[in-house]
Amino acid sequence: MRKQVAHQPPQDDKDPLHVQVREAIRRRVRDGDLVNESGRLMTEAELVKHFGVSRVTIRNAIKPLVDEGMFERGRGRGTFLRSNQPENWMGRLMGFSETIKDAGYEPGARILHQGMTNRHDETVRELLRERAVWELKRIRLADDTPIAIEHAFYPPDIGLELEKRDLTSIVMYRVFEGDLGIEIKNAMQTVSATSADRLTAELLGVAKGSPLLSMERLTMASDDRPLELLRSVYLPDYFRFSINLSRRF
Repeated sequence: MRKQVAHQPPQDDKDPLHVQVREAIRRRVRDGDLVNESGRLMTEAELVKHFGVSRVTIRNAIKPLVDEGMFERGRGRGTFLRSNQPENWMGRLMGFSETIKDAGYEPGARILHQGMTNRHDETVRELLRERAVWELKRIRLADDTPIAIEHAFYPPDIGLELEKRDLTSIVMYRVFEGDLGIEIKNAMQTVSATSADRLTAELLGVAKGSPLLSMERLTMASDDRPLELLRSVYLPDYFRFSINLSRRF
């Protein structure tokens, strides 16, 4: 058994201690540390000793990771890494790269097509409120494995900004918020089932007719301007969408 040595998380006066511990756990787990061969996370007592902090701090650090879907808890079993479930949708708006990194994979992309077009369907025109749009179609990768195909449409001015950047590694929503100064308000997302046609199957390395998850998402700015219409298909082995529901009387 590995000797437990108290390990203080990197100190950052801007973040509370439980946030520092949470991000340290996230990083260490991606490197294969803090979990055993079955993906079981150290117990709270072991983490208290490992980081040299209180049990309350550990609990406050782990809860957001469970809520995000990085871990799941089983009564009497412990806390386990969800290693093959990169996306857990619980109200947090995240792009592919953010989602895949959170799951411990290295995101990537291969570009299939990009540029201005007016050859799109009526739904794209209505939702983005543009006659011509800038489109981007990519194969999305997790550790160099093709797991999704994304076809995105943007207003022309946003598209012209995006094409100045490396579209194989771009973190789209961070560019919106950081580089372009756009405040994202929310997104409407629809998830359904589909099957792979010949071309899609070839690009994802599966048999024609294989089951896929299909998603369409419209992302809006704080001024209610449409920013992105994204249509994607995913290999179901890599994605699960979990939705928190509440009943109001």
